[in-house]
Amino acid sequence: MDWSFLENKEWEPLDIHSGHDYPSGALSNFAPHPFVIDGVECASMEGFLQALKFSNPEMQKEVCKLVGRAAKAKGSKKNWKQARILYWQGQEIKRDSQEYQDLLDRAYDALSQNEGFKKALLASGNAVLTHSIGRRKESETILTAREFCSRLTAIRQRLKEEQKRELENTKNLNF
Repeated sequence: MDWSFLENKEWEPLDIHSGHDYPSGALSNFAPHPFVIDGVECASMEGFLQALKFSNPEMQKEVCKLVGRAAKAKGSKKNWKQARILYWQGQEIKRDSQEYQDLLDRAYDALSQNEGFKKALLASGNAVLTHSIGRRKESETILTAREFCSRLTAIRQRLKEEQKRELENTKNLNF
């Protein structure tokens, strides 16, 4: 693994993309980072996001098991954009609602429990996280670049604060 990115003192933006080197590729929704949300096992964030296009909860569980391109392909033909309605566990959710944003928060919080994801996110250091291939309009995507990068940035900050507290606690125990 190439760790040269850690040598940079001046952080440049880190463009998250599945085809990029670590940690960028490992932060992609396509990356195989398992997590559980509301009792549903997800193999990747992409699987979870694509599952939201299916109204049938059993089909959602199957789509949640998918990773990367297989997940993307499974949801690609679903026509949700006109009505802007998505689903989770049998419930309709409007794409532009606070309920949807809360669901995304819960999903990313669940993902943040995955050790591989945590390590990759912390390895991004202080880089400004970007997603150049991401769309900007909510009407065009189930996750805008802003929604994606702002969540990762917030989780990274929380993880750094947790690490700092743990380090302080360890130092206090050693004195």
